Amino acid sequence: MSSSDRGSSKEDKVDIQEAPTEGPGSSGDLDTAWKYLDAHREVDHHEPIDLAALRRKIDWHIVPLMFLCYTLQFLDKVILNYAAVMGIRADLNLQDNDFSNIATFLFVGLLCFEVPNIYFLQKVPAAKWLGLNVILWGTATACGAAAHNYQTLLVSRVFLGMFEATIAPSLMLISSQWYTKSEQAPRFSFWYLGLGIGQIVGGLVSYGFQHMGPGSALAGWRAMFLVLGVVTVIVGSCVVLFLPDTPMKARWLSDSEKVALLKHVSVNQTGVENRKFRGKEILEALMDPQVYLLLLAVVLLSVSSGVVTTYSATLIRNLKFDPKKAALMNTPSGAVSIFFTLFVGFGIRMQSHRWAFIIVCIIPAILGGGLMSFLPTSNRAGCLAGIYLTNAVVAPLAIFYNWIMANVGGATKRAFAAALISGSFSLGNIIGPQTFQARDEPDYRPAKIAVMGTQAGCALVTFVLFLYYVWQNKKRTSENESEDAFMSQEAWSGKTDRENKKFRYAY
Repeated sequence: MSSSDRGSSKEDKVDIQEAPTEGPGSSGDLDTAWKYLDAHREVDHHEPIDLAALRRKIDWHIVPLMFLCYTLQFLDKVILNYAAVMGIRADLNLQDNDFSNIATFLFVGLLCFEVPNIYFLQKVPAAKWLGLNVILWGTATACGAAAHNYQTLLVSRVFLGMFEATIAPSLMLISSQWYTKSEQAPRFSFWYLGLGIGQIVGGLVSYGFQHMGPGSALAGWRAMFLVLGVVTVIVGSCVVLFLPDTPMKARWLSDSEKVALLKHVSVNQTGVENRKFRGKEILEALMDPQVYLLLLAVVLLSVSSGVVTTYSATLIRNLKFDPKKAALMNTPSGAVSIFFTLFVGFGIRMQSHRWAFIIVCIIPAILGGGLMSFLPTSNRAGCLAGIYLTNAVVAPLAIFYNWIMANVGGATKRAFAAALISGSFSLGNIIGPQTFQARDEPDYRPAKIAVMGTQAGCALVTFVLFLYYVWQNKKRTSENESEDAFMSQEAWSGKTDRENKKFRYAY
C-alpha cells in the first residue's frame, strides 16, 4: 500500500477539539474548507465523531444520485447501439459509414466542450453544474426521437455529447470532496457501476421496446429515446435539488460532523473547493509527465470502450441472432463490467496498487479480443465469450478517474486534469467506432485486433506510470502523514502536488 493511502485510513474516530491555527498565506488562495474550519473553532461537541457511521451517512445521501447520473449517461449513449438492431438504419436511411459517424461525433461534441467545462467547473458549484447538464442531455436524448434523417440524428447526438462532457469531471471532483484517497476508490466504483447496470438495463429496455407493434404511433427505438430522455431530466432535477455543492453546505450534517469530515479529508492535501482560477496551474499540468501518461493510457483503454459502447449488439447480431435475442444476449456484458468494477474498487481500498489492478483487468480483455478476432463466427459460444471478456476493460477507467483525483493538487490543475482525462476518454471513443468500416463487414477483424493492441499498450503505459510515481515519492519526504499534521493554514493554501513537497503520490 502506498504511503498516501496508509495515512488516510488510520483511525475511525476523530477528536475535533483541535482547530486549524492561523498561518501565513493569502486568504484569496485558501480553500473554502479551511475558512469554514476557521469559523467553527469552538464547535460544540461531547463525543468524538464515529467516522464509519459518518461515511455511511454520506454514502446514502450522495452515491445513489451519482450512480443514477452515470447509469443514465451510459444508457443515453448506448441506446444507439441497441437502436442499430431495432431498425434505425432503415428508418433514417443510414448508408455506408453514417452509423459510425453518428457514434463518433457524439464524442467529438463531448471532446470539444471539455475546454469550456474546465472554466465552469472552477466557477460554478460542481453539483449544480452537473444537475443542469443532466437535464440538458436528457432533453437532447428525447429530441433524438424526432430525428428523420442522418443530419437530424447527428445534431441531437452532438448536443448529447456536449452536455455529457461534464459527467466524469464533475463526479470525480464531487467524490474527492467527501472521501480520503483510499476511501475514494470503492465510491468511484459504486457510481461507475452505472456503466455495467446500463449495459444490462439497456438490453432489457431494448428488448421491451422491440415488442411495440408496427401499428404503434412511434417506432420502438423512438419511444426508447423519448422515455429515457424524460427519466434523465427527472434525475437531473433531483441532482440540482438534493446533491450538496460541498460538505460545508450539506443540510443533513451537523457542524461537528462537517468539522470532523474536513479534518479527516485534509490528508488528501488536494482541498475541497477553491474558486480562484490560477492560469499557472494549467501550465504546470501541461508540463507534468503524469498527466501525459494518464492521458495516453486512457486513450488506449477507451478504444475498446468505444467498441463496447457502439458495436457490441451488432457483433452479437452478426452471430446469427435475431434482433430481440441480440439485445438480451448483450446483458451478460454488464455483469462482467460490474464484477471487475467491484473487484478493483474494493481491492484498491484494501491493497492499493492501482497499477496492478488495471493490468489484471486488461489481461482478460486481451484474451477476449483474441477470441473475437481469430475464432470463426460459427463458434458462437467462443465469440460470445470474447465479447463478454472484452468488457473487463471498462473497470480500469474508474481507477484512472480515482488516480487523477488522488495525485493532482491545486483546484485549477485538478479541474483541468479531470477534463483532459475525460477528453482522452472521448478521443479513444472517437477512434474505436472508426475501426469499424463498412468494407470490413461482417467480421470487422481489423477492429477486433485493434482491441488487443490498444489494451496491451495501455498495460505498458500503466506500468511506466507506476514506476514514475515510485520515483517521485522517493524524492519527497514521508513525514507528517497524520490528520492533525495537515490542519495548518498552509495545508489548505491550494498548492499543487508539485508545489507541495510533502505531497505523496498514490499508486
